[in-house]
Amino acid sequence: MAILTISREYGSGGREIGQDIAKFLNYEYVNKERILSDIRTLGKKWEEWGKDLDEHCPTVWEKYDWSFKAFAAILQSHILNYALRDRVVIMGRGGNFLLKNIPYALRIRVTAPIDKRVERIMKRESVDRDTAHWLAEKTDKERACMIHSIYGRKWDDPAEYDMVFDTGIQTIGEITVIAKDALMTREKLQTEEAKKTLEMTAIAAAVKAGILTDDSFFIPTLDVYYDGRSLILRGVTHNPKEHKRLEDKAREIAGDVPLSCELHYRG
Repeated sequence: MAILTISREYGSGGREIGQDIAKFLNYEYVNKERILSDIRTLGKKWEEWGKDLDEHCPTVWEKYDWSFKAFAAILQSHILNYALRDRVVIMGRGGNFLLKNIPYALRIRVTAPIDKRVERIMKRESVDRDTAHWLAEKTDKERACMIHSIYGRKWDDPAEYDMVFDTGIQTIGEITVIAKDALMTREKLQTEEAKKTLEMTAIAAAVKAGILTDDSFFIPTLDVYYDGRSLILRGVTHNPKEHKRLEDKAREIAGDVPLSCELHYRG
């Protein structure tokens, strides 16, 4: 079993490639609508953030707002939970960054020349050329901004992907075959150690989301990650009482997983 993440320029054909691979290999297809449906169950506040998942570049104020940080943690937790199922195609949302250290995850990016994308958008969305061009540039800009706001990485950096395809050079069918074959090869890399790394990473994300979405906490800085041995809770808190509450909350979510707290007090 393996995992495929697809990052794509708007109108490049990445959506079609993802759908074709999922259908051919009987993989679960996880797109924006699927994740938004999950987030909707958590409450109106998070649903509103989810609606703007691709079409909104967070302002400076929003980036530092606790609710944006909490939304980002929720998003990452959901993506990782889907990845745990294996045999899944994850469309966008920065899945390639979250699964960078998982050897059985294949991370691809799909691009195309702007004229090719405009033609595809015109046909798919039934819009004129100027509107299609505007949609392509606007959507890509917003996606890049959102990814940078959450991950601090460049959305279009080829080094962040295992394979980069251009549908202006290769057909969607050709790319689908290449990616499918590469994905099947990745299945051999699903070792127990790799599976444990993904599981621990998912639990770390759940701990972070659980704390950041709890209104009773006010923690300006928080990170939760797996260091290969245990989960590390790192951040800034205000006093010993809050320190204990945070640690108790983290241990409640993490269960039996070893957890070390590196919380510091704000002076």
